[in-house]
Amino acid sequence: MVTVVPVASFNLTDHHGRPATNMTFAGSFLLVYFGFTHCKVVCPRSLGKLSRVLDRLGEQAQGVVALYITVDPARDTPDVMRAYLEEKHPRFLGLTGSEDEIAHAKRAFRVFAEFKGDDQAPDGYVVPHSAIAYLMSPDGKLLDHFIDALDEDEVAQRMSAAIR
Repeated sequence: MVTVVPVASFNLTDHHGRPATNMTFAGSFLLVYFGFTHCKVVCPRSLGKLSRVLDRLGEQAQGVVALYITVDPARDTPDVMRAYLEEKHPRFLGLTGSEDEIAHAKRAFRVFAEFKGDDQAPDGYVVPHSAIAYLMSPDGKLLDHFIDALDEDEVAQRMSAAIR
């Protein structure tokens, strides 16, 4: 049995430069994932897996909006997110904002993300973060969450059951 919790709110900007809040997507299921475009392994792997799950669900996934919320708003401008997602993960709409707006979204979804110096990384830092996808109902309640360790089959099975 899945426990339904209150809506996680956000007030951000999509990768087309348009305002985007949790109310923008009212009436749609949301698949929400936090990450950043400079991530080398976890984010591309997770976005790929989630994209394949949506593909597998076919028509059943038509009512699902996939969101990729940055944890690195300094580098992930709308233009950067649009270029990254349109090229590599076109099912996702990127969301960014100010440091404060992103901090609010992270708190709302209970996402961990922390800047860490790394001389080998672009701009000298990386942003380790939690790797969890959240499935929200059309009325904004959490239906399920998918940790990174889950395989594609289990995510597809659980999503299918939740969005019927």
